Order: sequence, then structure tokens, then C-alpha cells
Amino acid sequence: MPPVCRAQRVFLLCAWILSTFHATAQVQIQTSKESALIHIDGELFTEYHVGDVYRPYFYPVIGPNGKGMTRNFPMKKGVEGEETDHMHHRGVWFGHRAVNGSNFWGDTPDSGRIVHKGFHRLTFNKKEGSFSTSNDWIAKTGETVCTDERIVRIYNHPKFRMMDITLTIKASHGDVVLMDEKDGGMATRLPHTMKVIRRDKKPVEGHILMSDGSTDAEAWGKRAKWCYSYGPVEGEQAGVAIFDHPGNPNHPTWWHARTYGLIAANAFGKGHFEKLSDKHAGDVRIASGESLTFKYRLIWNEGQLSKEQLDAEFRKFAAN
Repeated sequence: MPPVCRAQRVFLLCAWILSTFHATAQVQIQTSKESALIHIDGELFTEYHVGDVYRPYFYPVIGPNGKGMTRNFPMKKGVEGEETDHMHHRGVWFGHRAVNGSNFWGDTPDSGRIVHKGFHRLTFNKKEGSFSTSNDWIAKTGETVCTDERIVRIYNHPKFRMMDITLTIKASHGDVVLMDEKDGGMATRLPHTMKVIRRDKKPVEGHILMSDGSTDAEAWGKRAKWCYSYGPVEGEQAGVAIFDHPGNPNHPTWWHARTYGLIAANAFGKGHFEKLSDKHAGDVRIASGESLTFKYRLIWNEGQLSKEQLDAEFRKFAAN
């Protein structure tokens, strides 16, 4: 057998390194000034955008069936069938319309910005990956209203795409009031084919299911441990759930669950959702120097999960 030349040895070594990396590093995270790219088994799962944005968000989110599980607009325009309402509904995000009077939900010149300060504690391996970030909540006036720290954990789950988000809001610059508002919390905007009702009244096949048994239009403003939306995506059935951890303030949370394709876990909207005369009944206050932590789990699945399956998954999350 002829001897192996130096070039061949280098090629074989590189091939061995690449194959070993692929086999062992099944969750991969690559960060830059603009975003964090997250791959599972070499395939894109999601991208966390932190550059010149009003607030950080995940887009796209690719489900286990390889389909996009969020609306494309406004990041990608001109997709057939997509409506162009609510430009600030970007993928998966956390925000709030009224924090000390500043709007951290909208995308307008009058809105504040949640400004990314950096990625920290980046780790990933065969089973999971994680990173943390720090952010300043800066009002239109330039004043820093508060800060936050986020821990994002992505799992290499055999059945789902699954992500935990732990968010700690810190009253680092004085007292903070997260005011009673319907627009706030942990949210995702869904593919247009998963809507329950289209604005143009054309038929769709999407549905909403909540842990308390509420469905579709009756889900708005209800309190529940989890909210699940399911329907066809590019011709195949799929779903997404948000779980509200039992340790969260005001658990079980209220849900800003809209039939046009929005689900948001909102712990701040008591007066709005329960239609109370006191529109500050749901105000959440954080004293100067103190903090408040929220933890959520999001899962994306192929097919359709039953209430019993979702309850079982919630119990696993609640045990953490």
C-alpha cells in the first residue's frame, strides 16, 4: 500500500476533527455583536437578534419538522397570506407597554428600547446549550428605567424543540412599576396558518388550548398555567406552548391570547383582563435595589399534543 502523503494526512485529520465535533457538539451557539445563532444537530433552530432593535427577539424559530414556527413579517416581507398588522410582533420576545410610563412593547419613535449589553456564560454540549445576557431598558428620553439579566437554555430534546428563558428585572435605577397593561410579558407571534380567525374572515384551522380547558376565542384574558396554539404549518400539523413557572409572580398568569395569532403570558394585566374599574389593580412594583424573576418554557412540536401530554410536560418544568 503506498504511503499516505502529508496533504492526505492533513485532510484525514481535519475530517476526523469535524466528524468528532459534529457527533459530540449537538447543540451549537455562535454569538456576535448582532445575534446568537443556535443550531441543533447542525440545523438552524433559531437566531436571537440583539443589534439595532427595539428589544431582543428570536427569529426564525424552526420546529422539529423543519417548518418556521413564527410569522415572518416584518423581518421578511411579502410572504403570501401573511398579514402586516402589529409590526412590533417579532418572533418570540419579552416586553411591556408601560414601565414607569415608558413603552417597551411598540416599535415607534415614542418607544423605549431594551438595549443588549453583552453575552455571558456561553456553554453548549450534546444535551443542551445556554447563554446569559444583560440589558438596559432605556426610555425615549435616554433615561435608564431598569435593567435585566436573561438566561436562555436550549435543549436537544428527542421529540420537541424546547427552550427555557429566565428573566430577572432589576430596579437598578430607582423604583420600577410594571403597570397594569394587556400588552406585556413573554410572547410569540404565530404563522398565519395557525390563526383561529383571520381578519378577512377566510377559513383557517388554528386553535388555542389552555390548561384550564379554555379554547380559542374564550382563552383571552383567562388565567392558566400554560397556553398552547396548534394548527397547520406548510401543510403539516404543529404546535407551540408557553409554560408559566409556578414560582413566577401572579402565577397562574393571565394570557393575552389573540385569535389572530398571538399568545403572551402577561402577569401584569389584572385590571384589563378582568375588566375591573381599578386599572392599576395589576401593577407590579419593584422597590429600588430589588429584583423580580420570571421563568418560562417554550416547546414546539410536530403534530398535536393533548391536554394530558401538556400537563405532563408542565409538571416536569414545574419541578425545576
